[in-house]
Amino acid sequence: MDRVGAWRRIPAGDAVGMRLRITAVLVGIVLLVLLVQDVPLVNHLQTVERDRLVTKLERDAFIIAGRVEEVLQAGGEAPDPAIVGIIERYEDSENVSVVVTDSSGAAVFGPDFELGEDFMNRPEVVTALEGRPSTGERNSVTLGTDLFFVAVPVLSGDDVVGSVRITTVAAAIDDEVRNRIIGLGAVVLISVAIAAAAAAVLAWTVTRPLKRLDEVTQRLAAGDLGERADEAEGPPEVRSLSKSFNDMSSRLEQLVARQRAFAGTASHQLRTPLTALRLRLESLASSVEGTPQERDVLAAVAETDRLRRMIEGLLLLSRAEDAAVAPEAVVLSTIVEDRAAYWEPLAAERSVVISWDAPPAVDVRAVPGGLEQIIDNLVDNALDVAPAESTIRISALLVGANVEVHVIDEGPGLSEDDRDRAFDRFWRGEHAAPGGSGLGLSIVRQLAEAAGGWAELRAAPQGGIDAVVGFRRP
Repeated sequence: MDRVGAWRRIPAGDAVGMRLRITAVLVGIVLLVLLVQDVPLVNHLQTVERDRLVTKLERDAFIIAGRVEEVLQAGGEAPDPAIVGIIERYEDSENVSVVVTDSSGAAVFGPDFELGEDFMNRPEVVTALEGRPSTGERNSVTLGTDLFFVAVPVLSGDDVVGSVRITTVAAAIDDEVRNRIIGLGAVVLISVAIAAAAAAVLAWTVTRPLKRLDEVTQRLAAGDLGERADEAEGPPEVRSLSKSFNDMSSRLEQLVARQRAFAGTASHQLRTPLTALRLRLESLASSVEGTPQERDVLAAVAETDRLRRMIEGLLLLSRAEDAAVAPEAVVLSTIVEDRAAYWEPLAAERSVVISWDAPPAVDVRAVPGGLEQIIDNLVDNALDVAPAESTIRISALLVGANVEVHVIDEGPGLSEDDRDRAFDRFWRGEHAAPGGSGLGLSIVRQLAEAAGGWAELRAAPQGGIDAVVGFRRP
């Protein structure tokens, strides 16, 4: 049995979880698009950025070559202070090293080198003095690290009058490329953050009306057939769903109302002819007293009594199903004591003891008269199966924020399958007393659920039944 079915509510985390899932999906799509787009872009960016840096250094080398052309063409050996200043500022700003050689490979300009130092052992300088620009990387034995170099010839007409070489640590080029990629990564992160914010707003826009529709659905499932969804909230799909839900709710409310009206009207209408039939049977029983027909007539009278109880049960069940009856706070111990006292004389006639125990000053929520009817039905069922010299115990226990009422007998009990079926309308067990309607437990469950509670049957330790009804506290 579902003990807490009537107390279920939408967990607060469900809507949040839905929003997180929608946000995660949308962000995942954005990430996938960015990865598909940016992975090849990163590879391309690495190549383009390296080519850009090489082209920049070649351009700077040719500019310096143009500055020193006249000096080298004239065969000047003393450094020109103006040119040296330009080269020094360039080296400081670009974090590079520059050397200018004459046609013999001897250093002429270069703040980091001694004048006259021979550079013919550098293959890039040799290539530049042959009239061909040279770029690449090589290991520097002098510096003990990999260098990136650009070497260009200094031309005067068709003659090569010297060379200009610019070098930098190879890692510096990689750092420049890496910085560009990091910048692209920052753009990706910003894009993801914007996508996450937009997805969160979109998820909230979608899930809020769905959450409200879910809450309305839960209240409708709990028995409030007057609940309706807001057809003007949310995207078109949700509004269409809300309209369909409202149409269904209206139709369901009409069907249930007709069913209840029919049950109530039919039961009322059956009372009069049934009473008349019983009176006629009683009159007939008097006239056939002492004859063989007396037994059949008395059996017919008993059946009319059973039919009357069934009609009364249907009327009570119909009233219990009326969602308009609002629960109210009642004092539990007072009602338990009163009903125990009511049943004690009848129990004593059958040599059965009724005991009760309930915490004082504890209120529970129940429909008007519902708690009394629940206890009466459970005790009545227990008396039908309780053996002589046994005890029926009525007890109430505090369980967290709720209260459980137990009616325990020492009868033959029921199997697990029968305990599950016992709340079905008109179901009667093999040990049920003759003349019962099979509606008592259905009424118990309906009255409990109408107040937001629940009802179930458990196996009692003594082998009987432990009938349990849960109630909310105000």
